[in-house]
Amino acid sequence: MERGLRGVRLVISDDHPSIRGAVMAELPGARWQRCVVHFMRNVLAHVPSSEREAVAGDLKEVFTVKRRGTAESLAQGFMERYGGRLERAVEVFARGIEEALTYLDFPGSHQGQIKSTNVLERLFRGVKRRTGVVGVFPSERSLANLATVVMLRASEDWAFRRYMD
Repeated sequence: MERGLRGVRLVISDDHPSIRGAVMAELPGARWQRCVVHFMRNVLAHVPSSEREAVAGDLKEVFTVKRRGTAESLAQGFMERYGGRLERAVEVFARGIEEALTYLDFPGSHQGQIKSTNVLERLFRGVKRRTGVVGVFPSERSLANLATVVMLRASEDWAFRRYMD
């Protein structure tokens, strides 16, 4: 806030308690979106490999709809379908589904971009790829300069593509 950050309406991250705490403490009024990709991985970690593909398909169904009511209905069906045999997976799912559906409270045209951290992770991979080519930097400042240029270019691309209205 001291650096001028204002108007934050949504923060997207994995389920890290420190990130969630910081959002609540430092960004009053901002909503928190649990990254859907990380959330599905957390659920699938408690599913036997023989059933993972089927369960993953049912999980993806919940996150492909654009209406909260439909998603909640599919979520309820998921818990009923797997509750008896995949108790731990359903417990993880039930505990986090509300925060994983926050994106549905935003305009439909934004939902694809705000339900996961994929865009940010892609940016970090781009920085890593560009800095990896150089290998050894003469100073920490030169590394920071290159990373900044890569991020500025990404920011310009997003501005020209009208990433979101």
